[in-house]
Amino acid sequence: MCTEFTVFSKIKAGHAEALREVLAKLAGGAADVSARAALREIGTLHDARHVMFDNDTRFMFASVFDGTWDTYIDDFGKTVVGERFDMVFQHSEGFPGIADPGIKDWFLERQAPAGVFVSSYPDLTVQQIWKDQRVNEAFQEVLDTPEFREALDNPANAALKATPAFQKLMKEAQA
Repeated sequence: MCTEFTVFSKIKAGHAEALREVLAKLAGGAADVSARAALREIGTLHDARHVMFDNDTRFMFASVFDGTWDTYIDDFGKTVVGERFDMVFQHSEGFPGIADPGIKDWFLERQAPAGVFVSSYPDLTVQQIWKDQRVNEAFQEVLDTPEFREALDNPANAALKATPAFQKLMKEAQA
């Protein structure tokens, strides 16, 4: 389910400080809130990193996402995330802009696929992870209620409590 994407570009001469300022601006505040809303709407991005290196002459963008690369770039181009790409990559040599028809070629020319890509949850999508998190939070709330404890103590539930599935559930809930 997960795909990795890593792009290396050259920072335009004299643009390192401006890029650093953009990255700092995008790291928090209102820009972060609007980007998080867009990321939630798209629902495929696991993580992303921006790194300046080689004495601020080169830039790396790396991310992990669900689905195909084409869909990933298309989805981001349609949201506030595309604006963020423009703000960041405008400081890279030759960047045509996220709306340019040649944008995918630009990224592909600078992409370096990972030699090894490891994920702790390669078969889970972002949507599944969010759902699992919501279910866990709801389940934890149920576990903490006196009504649940009372139901567990009810002899009528002894057969359910004895099942391997229930035992496993309770063991995982305590982990």
